[in-house]
Amino acid sequence: MLMQTPAALQASLEEETAEKIPSRPNLFGRDVAVPRSGGFWRKMAAFTGPGYLVAVGYMDPGNWATDIAGGARFGYTLLFVVVLASAMAVLLQSLAAKLGVATGLDLAQACRARFRPATCKFLWVLCEIAIIACDVAEVIGTAIALQLLFGIPLPAGACLTVFNTLLLMTLQQRGIRKLEALVVTLIAATTLCLIVELVLARPDFRLLAHGLLPTTELIGNQAMLYIAIGIVGATVMPHNLYLHSSIVKTRSFAPTDRGKREAIRFATADTVIALSLAVFVNAAILILAAATFHGRADAATIDIAQAYELLTPMIGGGASVIFAAALLAAGQNSTLTGTIAGQIVMEGFTDFRLSPWKRRLISRSIALLPAVYASYFFGSVGATRLLVLTQVILSLQLPFAVVPLAMFTGDRGLMGKFVNRPGTRAVAWAVCGLLIALNLWLVGQWALGL
Repeated sequence: MLMQTPAALQASLEEETAEKIPSRPNLFGRDVAVPRSGGFWRKMAAFTGPGYLVAVGYMDPGNWATDIAGGARFGYTLLFVVVLASAMAVLLQSLAAKLGVATGLDLAQACRARFRPATCKFLWVLCEIAIIACDVAEVIGTAIALQLLFGIPLPAGACLTVFNTLLLMTLQQRGIRKLEALVVTLIAATTLCLIVELVLARPDFRLLAHGLLPTTELIGNQAMLYIAIGIVGATVMPHNLYLHSSIVKTRSFAPTDRGKREAIRFATADTVIALSLAVFVNAAILILAAATFHGRADAATIDIAQAYELLTPMIGGGASVIFAAALLAAGQNSTLTGTIAGQIVMEGFTDFRLSPWKRRLISRSIALLPAVYASYFFGSVGATRLLVLTQVILSLQLPFAVVPLAMFTGDRGLMGKFVNRPGTRAVAWAVCGLLIALNLWLVGQWALGL
């Protein structure tokens, strides 16, 4: 029997995949046209956008809770975790974009094409749990921001978040570019608010620089490890990998090797630039908490609401209002992208079809139950603790998204010429190993009651 050439093998794989994965309508209508000629900046402008939709997941209310807890309790010590988690996110999101461009499949569709049905259902359920955990964080974060800015009780504010569905549906009907424009605007607002906060807080740059260095204390301190894993989960969010591998396909690039190679290059640049902003936001929140709250007698119990109340008296300049406004913008941003990720995951893993607004209402209703319960019975302290827990749950889900991504992008039969190089493959699997090891260590400490 004659061996197939790489091109023939790729064509065979594409034909087999097409049979397993039926086409689905574009969630955003018409794709964004990519100029076939012109300079670098014209093409860069066409590809700019998906990275920012992904980046908002790295600055959502869950990040705020973990970063505030880490900065208040441990000062600048966990700053290196923020940087490390962000570096992992850049790598993994770049691989997710490459998978979508090179194969025409998002991560959920690739899992469905390559794994057994039972495995796909298992991965789908885990991803849905991660999406709901993230949704809980968005509900709580938005509710806290509404309470701080307008005095709306937490349970009522949580219920008001249902109306985000109507906003999303309106934007989604207007196309991907309108959605991306809103997201970039909200990111800019969040970033500007935090720049003002940092100027007012006047952090200690010597201690800040020391916090960029790894510490072995992390391994022996369960409380520190818990917060660190929450930071990792909040940063390298599993469902965002599914999201990016899909929305990168909204660019109408040439379906040739040259066109795909160019698309991967520009998508990677978009990812690096957008996630650099996410690194700044996460680091800024932790630095703000470290500079303002670390060393206080109540540092271990400071939550988002307490941070709001303390900021203006401690650093002045209306810092509390700026802080709450940034939190509200972050919550709205992550709500938009979380909804899209849910739709992509459900349609990629299964044949099940559900209109976006129905799915959104179901997901948000499920998320409301623990959010309203925690905020009603335990107030802002309980809500913030639930926020941190949701991020740890996200971290525990990470290997089930990251391992398939490393497998697929390292598979020459699937990726063809765009398969990961040996160095990239090694780093991707090292990241998988690190995430698994951290989670196993935490679970082991829980099991032993340490």
